Amino acid sequence: MPKLAEHKWLLPALLILLGLLTRFLFIWLPAEVVFDEVHFGKFVNAYFTGEYYFDIHPPLGKLLLALGGWLGGYQGNFDFDRIGEPYGHAPYIALRILPNLAGALIPFAAYLLFTALGISWRVAWYAGMLLVFENAFLVQSHFILLDAFLLLFGLLGAAFFFRARSWQYALRELALAGFFLSLSVSVKWTGLAFFALAGFFVLKDFLVPFLRSGTRALGAVLPRFIVTLVFLPLLTYVLIFFIHFSLLSKSGPGDAFMSPQFRAGEKNILEKTLELNRTMYRANATLSATHPYSSKYHTWPFMTRPVYYWVKSYEGNGTARIYFLGNAPMWWLSTFGLFAAFFFWRAKQKELKAGLFAGYLLNMLPFMVVPRVLFLYHYLAALVFAIGIVVVWLDALAKGRKYERYALPVLLFIAIIGFVFFAPLSYGLPLADAAYRMRVWLGSWM
Repeated sequence: MPKLAEHKWLLPALLILLGLLTRFLFIWLPAEVVFDEVHFGKFVNAYFTGEYYFDIHPPLGKLLLALGGWLGGYQGNFDFDRIGEPYGHAPYIALRILPNLAGALIPFAAYLLFTALGISWRVAWYAGMLLVFENAFLVQSHFILLDAFLLLFGLLGAAFFFRARSWQYALRELALAGFFLSLSVSVKWTGLAFFALAGFFVLKDFLVPFLRSGTRALGAVLPRFIVTLVFLPLLTYVLIFFIHFSLLSKSGPGDAFMSPQFRAGEKNILEKTLELNRTMYRANATLSATHPYSSKYHTWPFMTRPVYYWVKSYEGNGTARIYFLGNAPMWWLSTFGLFAAFFFWRAKQKELKAGLFAGYLLNMLPFMVVPRVLFLYHYLAALVFAIGIVVVWLDALAKGRKYERYALPVLLFIAIIGFVFFAPLSYGLPLADAAYRMRVWLGSWM
């Protein structure tokens, strides 16, 4: 891409444009409740009625869903009674807009992170394009769900952190990192994995040298880390709960989970935030529900158990289905590349390899000890780093060889073909039985 070197801004612009196109295409399909829209729709309604609800996740994602609905004229008057319930005249698209917007920006955020880690803009762009054409990211941002917010904020926070690190931990970038990392955690606690990635490099850069030689470098920057990566995120986190409590001023079904003092309003915002977070932790730790499409973390790299989100039969026109299912060729290539790169990638930039693998492992480790039911979509954050690893390693492998200029374009071509092939199961387009069976490559996908 020598001619693009002078106009390389065109590449991230293309990422954003294609992200918007793929995410907002068929946003109106289906005009029925899909999977966990049942739950998050009810939580959104609470912000319109003011009735207190309880959820195992922090409130930011639901607040953003409610904001999108409010901007689009939604009044909180649809009951979200069951999967497959028709939306009728309810402006449900308004509730899907912000998740889709966040999903559209995820490839661009990953591009920023990869370039901040030291990957060339060309290679980072290919990694971003693979995310554009990854069906799993499309599905999880296409509906009234939370994970697109979690991933977007986490990737942006990590990107700003590594930008700050490359500039001697510049204050402005550190502050932006702390802010976005806090937003990620305020959607789901699994966003703490991005915080852990930042913490890993802070320890590597300062604590390890300090313990070895007693250098004073840590003391010089410690106040900056405390302000930007501790105080600012905590303040942001609490302020989000303040908004949450302010909008839920009435008694509601969530009262049953809280203490009498909490329900009577005898506690201030900080005390209520602490109690709610303790209750959320206990609920997560004791959640015993099962699900036929749940899966264990060690199966995720092989995509053996996708999640069935929605189905509807049309007489004479096939059956429409929505699966949380990845772009199988790219998913499996990323897994193969992940293991191959771990053993055979002799990286000249050892910190780059460390950063990518640390990002992958830190986004997998929490799920190794979480007792609650888990699903394939919990792998998405780790998948970002797996794709980054395989693209960087393949580019390094091809360097200086006859096929160097073709390696990444061929990979992208495979991704586009796979995306289009599985797109009917992502968007919920009708398929004849034979066409559906052609896309079910493993018996465990049924």
